[in-house]
Amino acid sequence: MQLAVLGLNHKTAPVPIREKFSISQDSVIDGLHHIDDYGAIMEAVILSTCNRTEIYAVLDDGDNGRSILKRFLFDLTGNEDEIDCYLYYYPARACIKHLFEVASSLDSLVIGEGQILSQVKKAYAVARENAATSTVLNTLFHRAITTGKRVRTETHIAYSAVSVSYAAVELAKTVFSNNLKNSSALIYGAGETAELTAKNLLGKGIKKIYIANRHIQKAQTLAEKFAGSAVPFDKAFTMADDVDIVVTSTGAPHYVVKPWETQQFMARRKGRPLVFIDIAVPRDVDPDVENIKGVILYNIDDLKAVVEDNIKRRGQEAQVARKIINEEVEGLIERFRYLSFRPVMVLLTDKADRIRRREVKRAMNKLEDITPAQEKAVENMSKMIVRKLLREPMSKLNSSAGTPQEKFYIEAMKKLFKLDMFKEKNSEEQNSYRYAQQ
Repeated sequence: MQLAVLGLNHKTAPVPIREKFSISQDSVIDGLHHIDDYGAIMEAVILSTCNRTEIYAVLDDGDNGRSILKRFLFDLTGNEDEIDCYLYYYPARACIKHLFEVASSLDSLVIGEGQILSQVKKAYAVARENAATSTVLNTLFHRAITTGKRVRTETHIAYSAVSVSYAAVELAKTVFSNNLKNSSALIYGAGETAELTAKNLLGKGIKKIYIANRHIQKAQTLAEKFAGSAVPFDKAFTMADDVDIVVTSTGAPHYVVKPWETQQFMARRKGRPLVFIDIAVPRDVDPDVENIKGVILYNIDDLKAVVEDNIKRRGQEAQVARKIINEEVEGLIERFRYLSFRPVMVLLTDKADRIRRREVKRAMNKLEDITPAQEKAVENMSKMIVRKLLREPMSKLNSSAGTPQEKFYIEAMKKLFKLDMFKEKNSEEQNSYRYAQQ
């Protein structure tokens, strides 16, 4: 029995390759229903996101696990491209450590991002709902999810902003005492940055969002996503008098916000502060606007400084997180060793019964119009075959109990039937399919 993961991610494969090997939810479910067709796959969880595609599996025979999982990946995606240079394959301990790093967001494009843990939870839930997991993967994923939560609780890895749009919102929060519930925002622009900023503002409880764009239809489309309001580009300050935060991210070659109209706007605000966050390059806000009383202006350089500092902080927190992960890995390996120390007869019986059920299922799928009585007869026959095949080795184990030969027969049985999950692998196998150098 062998625990392993095969996959590719943002570190090993460019976007065009990741797109080809992304797996839809329907394909995931369909694939989980057919793992018995691959003979050696006993349990499986499929994790597919925009940045990674990974198959975690318990394999009946670890010697050719890599090729089996690669075939499974090809069948799931419908691709046959030669992708060895993009793949990684981690068995046993390396598999456990990799999943823990994934769940803790140490393997993410942005260290500390929170989405991956929920994606791991969902992938596991789907596999379990479709009867594709058992003791090993249930134990592994429960501990991985616990580890991800522990890392986020015991470190500050997710506390600091590492995107410009998120940093902009964090800066705005500091001006309003970390409370945006009574504030409104005006966003100039309707592109990706503007959308991300609007999403972050809503996530922090902003009361209302106005969108201004030279193409009013684009403004309306974006505003509808966030239950906001679209306003004409050249009349934004007159139609959005209640805004406290102005974010600009247009592609205009000249200043969009000028001192004179800002001065008039501030006169109507009666002393209430106004925060400008200029994300655009070239700048959208005339620098002289900062000289107006009550105005606070941040530009892209201010935000980049915050982001770079926070990336360094997350890197420091990642070191703390890795210590937690190493501790959790050792704890889980001990748990698996305990499972492997169950009486060899139980391990062997369990394995034989899994193989029996798999082969019966495959046979039933090929037999048409089989009656319940015939199905029961096949089921009983398969049980008797397994029972009779195991009778001699079980008898030998029983007769050796308490004798000097007991340890020899136990170890021989484990090796013959591959019952030890953490058997020693040669270094070549352990190191194969490591991350490809980009």
